[in-house]
Amino acid sequence: MAFVEYELQGDVAILRLNRPDKRNAMSDAMVADLAVAVDRANREAKCAVICGNGKHFCAGLDLAEHSEKTVMEGVAGSRAWHAVFSRIQHGQIPFVSALHGAVVGGGLELASNTHIRVADPETYFALPEGQRGIFVGGSGSVNITRLMGVSRMMDLMLTGRVLSVEEAERCSVVSYIAEPGKAFDKALELAQRIATNAPLTNYLVVNALQRIHDSGFDEGLFFESMVASMTQTTPEAQERLKAFLEKRAKRLDIPAAE
Repeated sequence: MAFVEYELQGDVAILRLNRPDKRNAMSDAMVADLAVAVDRANREAKCAVICGNGKHFCAGLDLAEHSEKTVMEGVAGSRAWHAVFSRIQHGQIPFVSALHGAVVGGGLELASNTHIRVADPETYFALPEGQRGIFVGGSGSVNITRLMGVSRMMDLMLTGRVLSVEEAERCSVVSYIAEPGKAFDKALELAQRIATNAPLTNYLVVNALQRIHDSGFDEGLFFESMVASMTQTTPEAQERLKAFLEKRAKRLDIPAAE
């Protein structure tokens, strides 16, 4: 049985975490399957959706497996998470996550590496590592803090606080709150739209934007100028701009003013 199911719908790859009897807790085998699926999506799709089978997106680390590891085995496991999550965050294509049920511990770390996060209204978020006597090991100290800030993440880890979907949206953890039971449908709709963008622009949005933000002010502006110039001079960009000027391009869905 594959711990991550893979499907290609047009230009969109769909990756489904598949340990529903364990609330999709991430074992080493699941991380290995996720790596294979992520690499495949980066090769053959223009955007991807990550979701979970069963009642939950992902309840985090498989604690039964983790409790038997030595220190060095724990380091190796953490670095394996970092490697595959890096290929989500800084790969060839954007990733959208469809969240429902538990998004806890490593599940929240996984979601924080995706570029857009869509959640069902009943989704809940937590980082119970403090109560378990452990520490985040799947990039959360870097990526979750970038979303919600250090003080909020510290609160979750120290107190065991559980965030509702509305609280998570206010903390920038959730990008969209879908209609009940429609998180996957909304995520797929967004992914299909993203897949129509110029591939180079998508690549640079997911690879350059955070790096520009993390740079010094002058360095960031210089990097932005180089990236902007590179995209604007490609044949695809020139054709897309020409189509817009000639009114052949699809119009954005902009709501009318009240």
